[in-house]
Amino acid sequence: MAHEVFSPPYTPPEELGPALRQQGYAVLSPKGTADWLQRPLDELDALRADWDELPPDEYLKDGGRYRQRRHACFIAEGGALIAAPHRAHWQPVEYNALHGGMQRWFAPMEAATVALPVWRALLLRLAGAASALRGEQRWYIEAHQFRIDTEGGIGRPTPEGAHRDGVDLVAVALVGRHNIKGGETRVFEGRRGERFTMDQPWALMLLDDARVIHESTPIQPLTEGEPGWRDTLVLTCRARAFQGDPEP
Repeated sequence: MAHEVFSPPYTPPEELGPALRQQGYAVLSPKGTADWLQRPLDELDALRADWDELPPDEYLKDGGRYRQRRHACFIAEGGALIAAPHRAHWQPVEYNALHGGMQRWFAPMEAATVALPVWRALLLRLAGAASALRGEQRWYIEAHQFRIDTEGGIGRPTPEGAHRDGVDLVAVALVGRHNIKGGETRVFEGRRGERFTMDQPWALMLLDDARVIHESTPIQPLTEGEPGWRDTLVLTCRARAFQGDPEP
């Protein structure tokens, strides 16, 4: 795997909404993320310790042991955010051919993390972006903390391949990278594709899930014999209901 880095096409935070509507995705730089949230980056950095304590993902159908994760669900409406009872993560096979149709019970996020003001600010800002894209409504938000490591030689951030998530809006924040090559982000709309590497903590990509598909390429250790990992936070907003629940 060639060690080549393509810089993300960063969007100024004030142009985030138009970029999402025009091209189906936008990427904020770390400073852009902080400005968008109106919070200093050190508040986001307070979240990072969680990624050193993620339990393993026991559901990988490719037999891998390269992924650790936690999961939590929330409901946002009218500037209010509530935590939903802990639940399984479920996707239909139409959106995840590898792991769809399974009730996957991941460990819940830490209570101290979801109580932080910056966490509430992030989720409500994301709900606002979803409303700007789809209209004001209640948003069902799922949060996933991921670590992909190279202990087995290679780690796959998206083992299901290029995909949609079956939601309205997807956000992917890079939390950190250590001793890896690869992990390139790819976004496709029809025949048009973009590729870039999110390599700065708290760079944030937002995707209109109905318009574009996305994937991240596998990672390998930059220095053989030394541990490597890629940490991300993935947030999804879906109207009407969580996936797997009946819609009103």
